[in-house]
Amino acid sequence: MSGTERPPGRMLRVGGVPLHVVREGTGPVCVLSAGLGMGWFDWEQVVPLLAPYRTVVRFDRPGLGFSAPAVEPPTAAAEAARIAGVLDALDLPGPATVVGHSLAGFHAEAFARLYPERTAGLVLVDGSVEEDARPVPGRELRTAAAHVRGLAFATAGLPRALGPALRRFSVRSASVKRQDPAPAELVRRTYGTGRVMRAILMENTRYRDVAAELEELRAHHGLPPAPVTVLAASPGTGSCPERRWLLRQRALADRLDARFEAVAPAGHLLMYDRPQAVAAAVLATPFLRG
Repeated sequence: MSGTERPPGRMLRVGGVPLHVVREGTGPVCVLSAGLGMGWFDWEQVVPLLAPYRTVVRFDRPGLGFSAPAVEPPTAAAEAARIAGVLDALDLPGPATVVGHSLAGFHAEAFARLYPERTAGLVLVDGSVEEDARPVPGRELRTAAAHVRGLAFATAGLPRALGPALRRFSVRSASVKRQDPAPAELVRRTYGTGRVMRAILMENTRYRDVAAELEELRAHHGLPPAPVTVLAASPGTGSCPERRWLLRQRALADRLDARFEAVAPAGHLLMYDRPQAVAAAVLATPFLRG
């Protein structure tokens, strides 16, 4: 992708923010949402496995990828509404299978609880787990501090200098393949910007707040009668941290009455290491007509 090439998707205004949205394939709808600080292209290896059978929707959350910066800090309810808004903007009102990786697992579950009639299924891909999620003091102060840090980093030119390298390091560390398949120019165009750096800082700062909000939603909004799958990444080392993580993922599956599958060998970026497992979980979801 050259520096002058346009983004591959469409820019659609959702919730007052221009979002980069990519739609491919045909058939029942599935939405793919990547983890903290990640973008539409992190599903690139999964999409060819789904597009012959599903209408696949990917989008960059505000500030990430090619999307414009956020108007407000992220919340679980707002991210659920964003998924619904993307589907509305694409004129896809029927039920969708929502796939959430890592942090986006919070968003996907929130969507299922707040929009049960629009949920055909839920697939959590090594989703975030917080067993004792509570509100963290000083939310507004932490949010303001993250905003100031983001501006300071951008002013100092740190995103361009360090952003792409940090992206590469993070992906290689979270994959058993130890490589980042995203094109170098695409990584530079996105992670080399202050906009993306600020979005990452904000998602990280509000992480525990979103987890606590989801816990509240669980207390007041049940899941719809739709299939739920929890895919847990298992590097296959047998280490204590790996065993603890699999126990936490299984506990999440039990809590959601979900099908549990440990996928090995795979790192946290399961969609890079085992895209077939992600696609199989989506394709196993029965198609529910609206």
